[in-house]
This record gives sequence, C-alpha cells and structure tokens, in this order.
Amino acid sequence: MKTNVLVFALVIMITGGGWAQSSKPVKVNIKNLPELGLRSASNKAFKPGEKLVYRLHYGLIDAATATISVDPQVTKIGNREVYHVIGEGKTISSFDYFFKVRDKYESYIDKQGMFPHKFVRRVDEGGYKINQDYTFYPAKRAYKNQKGEGYLTPEYVQDMISAFYFARNLDFSKAKKGDIFKITCVVDDEIFNLKIRYIGRETIQTDAGKFRAIKFAPVIQKGRIFKKEEDLSVWISDDLNRIPLMASAKIMVGSVKMELQSYSGLANYPALAN
Repeated sequence: MKTNVLVFALVIMITGGGWAQSSKPVKVNIKNLPELGLRSASNKAFKPGEKLVYRLHYGLIDAATATISVDPQVTKIGNREVYHVIGEGKTISSFDYFFKVRDKYESYIDKQGMFPHKFVRRVDEGGYKINQDYTFYPAKRAYKNQKGEGYLTPEYVQDMISAFYFARNLDFSKAKKGDIFKITCVVDDEIFNLKIRYIGRETIQTDAGKFRAIKFAPVIQKGRIFKKEEDLSVWISDDLNRIPLMASAKIMVGSVKMELQSYSGLANYPALAN
C-alpha cells in the first residue's frame, strides 16, 4: 500500500484502525455469482449533514487540514438508500512548498445495512496520483475495481471511508483493556484486517474543546512507518457519536498529531468535559 506520512495520518484518523495483515482477493466473474441476503444494522452515531474538521501537525508545524462530511441529502443507488460521505485532505499553503497533498475520498454507504456500494479515491501526493473507483456488490460478496476486474470479498467488507462510519457504531460499553475489535476492509485491491485495541477512558483537550474520550491503540504492522505498536494512539468521543477526536503517532522521521478542530450536525449531544 503506497501512502505517504501525511496521508497515512489522515486515513488512520478516518478509519481509527491499523493494517495488521492483508491478503489478495480471488478474481471472479461477478455475473456468475449467486445473490445472497443482506443484513440490517442500526446507526445511532451520525446523521446526514454531519461535518468534522481536523488539523494535522507534523512535529511543531501545522501541515494539513482534513474534512469529512455526510451529504445532507440521503440518495439512492438502485433501490437502496445510501449516505454519501466525502473526505478531503490537503496540505496548507506554507507546507505545499515541501510536499503538496490534495486528496479526496467518497463513499456511498447503505443506510439500512452499513456497508459500501461505491468508493471513489482521487489522490495527488507530491505529483504521485491515484485514481480508484470501486463498485461493491454486497449481495454477491464481491466488488469491481476501475479496471473492470471482479473480486470476491468477505461479507460486508468496508472501504477506507465506510470503515470509519461502521466502527463508530461498534458497542464499547462492555470493553475491557486489551480487547481487540476487527473490521475487514478493501485497500488498494487487497483485503486488510483492521484491528483496534481498547486501552481505556480519559479526558483530552482538542481545538474543538475538552472531551471525555475512549483511547485505542491500532494493531499495526511494525517496521513500515512505526517502530512499535504503542507509537500510535487514537481517541474517540465517549458518547453515541463516537467522533474521532485525536490521533497521535511517533514515526520513523518524527511525529504527527491530528486533532478535531470543529464539528457540526451531530446526531447526539457531545461528551464535553468540565
């Protein structure tokens, strides 16, 4: 998976997880696959119109901003209602001189079942560009990439954006320190098992205010960007919104921190601390 440090931090905040291991999916002719039933999964964490804005620091330097929002209008793909989610990340003008990033991600997430129907990725990282278009066939447990190639997937596999929204609806009420939560995701035509380890609860300060938070340590592949698993921590709000509040990472070439700058359109009252 080819991802620079800044974009990696943006995606970690979006997904709240780490890439522990991956496998290549099996190539298939999707037309020949049978159709199976679809699940129902409740969503209490977000609603149309939600908008979250983040700021990323590289060491002591403000480096980038990221916005992830849910379109105010629920749309349709076929006969299924979907949330249209857009995530955008870009370096600020003063950092563009060193390394310019302009990234956009889109996901169309099934309202009733919380799985993706379509994923769009437009990445420009210092001139290196990625254009991806995935069409998911959840009833056939498969997807098709921008080349028209079809692949089998585990049932209800997520994309890089939908994984974040699915994770926000996980139940952490009975979680104990060390518990691991798993999400299966398609990234760069590979199947990844995203894993997050529950650490505990604490209060943190962000640009958007002081929050009661739940802390996780994503289970990652050591040696690529991080020396050890403990080098990356993620905090989400300890409320029904489960907003990612902050991600902090020690990397091979310094440190990055991403924190919530502002929010609007939440589905539930936020866990603000005194």
